[in-house]
Amino acid sequence: MFKPSRLLCSFGLTIALATNALARDIETVTGTVTVPDDPQRIVVLTNEGTEAVLSLGFTPVGAANSWNGNPWWEHITEAMGDALPVGTESAINLEAVAALEPDLILGNFARQEEIYPQLSAIAPTVLSERLRGDWKVNYRLYAEALGLEEEGAAQIAEYDAAVADLQDKLGDKLNEEVSVIRFLAGQIRIYQLDSFSGVLLKDVGFARPEIQNVDDFAIRTGKEAIPDMDGDRIFYFTYDNGNGEGRSAAQDALNDPLWQSLSAVKEGKVYEVSDAIWNTAGGILAAKLMLEDLDEIYSQDDQ
Repeated sequence: MFKPSRLLCSFGLTIALATNALARDIETVTGTVTVPDDPQRIVVLTNEGTEAVLSLGFTPVGAANSWNGNPWWEHITEAMGDALPVGTESAINLEAVAALEPDLILGNFARQEEIYPQLSAIAPTVLSERLRGDWKVNYRLYAEALGLEEEGAAQIAEYDAAVADLQDKLGDKLNEEVSVIRFLAGQIRIYQLDSFSGVLLKDVGFARPEIQNVDDFAIRTGKEAIPDMDGDRIFYFTYDNGNGEGRSAAQDALNDPLWQSLSAVKEGKVYEVSDAIWNTAGGILAAKLMLEDLDEIYSQDDQ
């Protein structure tokens, strides 16, 4: 059994924990990585990567904590089974990872670049490059690392079919300009196209307000920019780390006279949605649930 204490003095050494024959080369942002032909003990270091692994039929032995879960998002808790949390994406517990004796680690370059040497000493480590926007780019890499390219393609095809079905249902409603807003403690974000929700809304074919119809992530602002948050419909979500500050900030903005003056507010076309599903989880399972949210919300128009 690998002893966690040994990890602290052996990061410079190659630690061969994998028991599978190493058989396949994966091209990644860090170069070529040789991965097990049939990985069984997988540790995932991002929320979106965890969703990818689950969707492909694996339960990881360990994973980064869901950002606002205890330790997992509600929509993945049952599927995570006996998986153990190994810290947040930005603060991975290397000893916890090593103790799990993984034969494959999946992470993200933006999050884990600095600890990549230590991770790759524990087990073959595949880091995806993107951290926002089009989750399908990373998803295909994870599927390749697992040797499940066909299964991954089938999952994306299932998502694409759900998008097409929603497009047919919505018809001319896609011409509406939909606005996406996030409330946090001390900050409001106006989301643009290169965000998780932005990519999905673009896939479906929604129009966006001019300020949001930009190939960027988000505008970070405050209540003074509330007039720029209007649209035919507004979807908003709130990030709260448990101390109530996020919720308080959201309520403050929602009660502001500027917010009350927005046309979508006056028309009753404002919808609170899940921060996890619409933004923070960032993976294929959340994407499918977001499509379900949109279907349910727009179906209310016909009732």
